[in-house]
Amino acid sequence: MSTYVFQPFPRPSIQDSGMEDPGMDGMGQMVINPDDLGPEEREVYDLKLTLQEKRQAVNDADLFAETQDVEQVPVKIRRRKDLKGHLTKVYAMDWCHDARHVLSASQDSRLLVWDTYSGNKIHAIELNCSWVLCCSYSPSGNFVASGGLDNVCTIFELNENSGASAKQVRVLQGHDGYLGECQFLSDQQMLTSSGDKMCILWDINTGQQITTLKDHYGEVDCLSILPDNNTFISGSTDATVKLWDLRDGMCRQTLVGHLSDVVDCKWLKNEYNFVTASDDGVVRLFDIRADQEISQYCFDNPACGVAAVDASLSGRIIFAGYEDSHVHLWDTLLGGVITSLQEHTGKVSCLGVDNDGVALCTGSWDALLKIWN
Repeated sequence: MSTYVFQPFPRPSIQDSGMEDPGMDGMGQMVINPDDLGPEEREVYDLKLTLQEKRQAVNDADLFAETQDVEQVPVKIRRRKDLKGHLTKVYAMDWCHDARHVLSASQDSRLLVWDTYSGNKIHAIELNCSWVLCCSYSPSGNFVASGGLDNVCTIFELNENSGASAKQVRVLQGHDGYLGECQFLSDQQMLTSSGDKMCILWDINTGQQITTLKDHYGEVDCLSILPDNNTFISGSTDATVKLWDLRDGMCRQTLVGHLSDVVDCKWLKNEYNFVTASDDGVVRLFDIRADQEISQYCFDNPACGVAAVDASLSGRIIFAGYEDSHVHLWDTLLGGVITSLQEHTGKVSCLGVDNDGVALCTGSWDALLKIWN
């Protein structure tokens, strides 16, 4: 029996699988000898091999080859504002739906709410835990949330009076690991992901869990929710992205391709494609209709990981923030770099495009946020 290099098989830990570690090849992919598998593992292996073959059968075109005659998109982007106020590394940011206000989280134990038109801080919220990793703005703009190494999601109500103290209204407790991401579905519901390999849908009013979603082998570090609030994707340290249906709590698709942790993921506006960022230094574009990756964006021999990713309103431009402090703008159709933003001096840990598609916000370990358009 031949030995296969089989990428779609998620690489669980030895403790999770109960199997001996079969090792990795030089490309970081799992090497499996079918003769070493038990009956149940062999059945799963054969099914996944069949799935891989079917995916390959419908992968009958190359995106960049099909779009080689498309004209390059002209882009003029420049920095409009520097948001100065954090004392140390910025780890997360989120736009308000009004496309004017930005929420940021830093290891200085503060959440800051900014007016991007003026560059002023309008709210400063002191946190109990300085190791904050994520933050989120509610759709109404009345609530914000944060989470991190304290394993909880803390929700605050913003006072209408600028500068007034925000009121803590709920602490969502239930995860056994750090919070990798938190996102509001509405003012009544919150979705969180965690280092305990789970995602949880919460009722904010009661603080109770509605649905617990389990299928990842590794920590879940990122989420992205579709506007219908029924479907979302999650990225994990198991190098996979999973598509979920919140109505029944089931995982509908598992998409593979990355060779290391998936640290960020964002839906495109067409709701069929999404982009991912990974420690392997590659940005990948997936299509849920094809059930696979359709293109990737990277330099030869990537020197650093990609920490954050988002796409323009049209989907033509992918914004990627890197650990080397650069932000590169990739042409989705042509595959090349359109331009690069090199004004941060630390890892670009977060970025996002506003709902109007007009402005880009980048946050960095240099303690700054920058607004571009």
